[in-house]
Amino acid sequence: MAGMELIVIGGGLAGSEAAWQAAQRGVGVTLYEMRPGRPTPAHQTDRLAELVCSNSFGARSQDHAMGLLKEEMRRLGSLIVACAEATALPAGEALAVDRERFSQAVTGRILDHPNIQLRREEITRLPEGPAVVASGPLTSDALAAELARLAGQDNLYFFDAMAPIVEAGSLNMEVAFRASRYGHGQQFDGDYINCPMSEEEYGRFVDALLAAPVIPLRDFEASDRRFFEACLPVEVLARRDRAALSFGPLRPVGLTDPRTGRRPHAVVQLRQDNRAATLYNMVGFQTNLRWSAQKEVFRLIPGLERAEFVRFGQMHRNTFVCSPLLLDATLRVRAQPDGSSPASWLAGQLTGTEGYIGSAMSGLVAGLNAARFLHNRPPLAFPPTTMIGALLQYVSAADPHGFQPMKAAFGLLPPLERQVSGRRDRHLAYARRALADLEALLGGRNEPP
Repeated sequence: MAGMELIVIGGGLAGSEAAWQAAQRGVGVTLYEMRPGRPTPAHQTDRLAELVCSNSFGARSQDHAMGLLKEEMRRLGSLIVACAEATALPAGEALAVDRERFSQAVTGRILDHPNIQLRREEITRLPEGPAVVASGPLTSDALAAELARLAGQDNLYFFDAMAPIVEAGSLNMEVAFRASRYGHGQQFDGDYINCPMSEEEYGRFVDALLAAPVIPLRDFEASDRRFFEACLPVEVLARRDRAALSFGPLRPVGLTDPRTGRRPHAVVQLRQDNRAATLYNMVGFQTNLRWSAQKEVFRLIPGLERAEFVRFGQMHRNTFVCSPLLLDATLRVRAQPDGSSPASWLAGQLTGTEGYIGSAMSGLVAGLNAARFLHNRPPLAFPPTTMIGALLQYVSAADPHGFQPMKAAFGLLPPLERQVSGRRDRHLAYARRALADLEALLGGRNEPP
């Protein structure tokens, strides 16, 4: 397969998707993953596409931006979406997965592909030949320095935090109750476990949260400490405003406490985290509290008085580049000041496409466009009316000043030609237009050539 070789750096969601897309198009791919030889602060296994934060891939329905993005990727033959659907867990209208079975599924598909060779090595320099860099938010220092050199700027950092996981058998179900917001029909009822809080209980919890010690950041992190607004630790939210949690991750809307028949003042929701339903994730409870403090403070939540934690929350540094200065809308690195045009693509959270599905989407686009380059075909640019195209337009053309990662949102799409009243009907109209324009791009084929 001489002349048809591609290097992919990083075995996360984006790197796995990029390797798969290129290999499916007849390209020989060498996929580099530094784990387990070089661990990260967040990963616990050597499997590809390991989920280190939530196990949710967002809404399924196309009247939600994340649902539309998944549907577009499904029609493009996404490996990540296929494996997520094959390992799905009950989660109401969301697509949540058994994280172990999911990463096993992705790893198995990659290892079984005849065009992919997996190498467990750390890459510290950018390759000279065609390459997709999807080293993720925990990019090693050496490769991060290379990316900074390529971008002609310093790295940008933000801090991401992941939520604790508790044993289902340790929950106090005399207080906690099963329900989904607004019911959403019997098919989803009971997918979440809810821990209700009165105003007094909420106040005690916030007092303890604000007084609890946090894990100090290392020197290089503390020098540039920035939180990503979409994934703030609960203690940071509480410091901003004592009521913030009750309007954010602890909002009680759509839920009724069966003990009182009334809506609680606040609710902590737990979402199933494995197929056996023995583990539950504390939804929205990203935190950087010390582990001993987490046990003490979170056990103040009614229903969690005797909770056994199988994973405590933690925070880690994430890395991304200022993509508007570096990438075009096909995720290829722009021509450099010296006139060179490197055959390099970036993918994943490095680019500013936020979240699991956003990261996988950028891997999909980078992989198929790298394959098209190797086949001497023009790159595929997605219409801005699609959610894929809108996200790529954002990361490649946004104002570089204060650039921050972005997740799928209908607000990124161009206005509809005709005004549609009603939020859900309007979102469905956006989805119909997006999928029609995607089908037109594909020309009746199931996937791009």
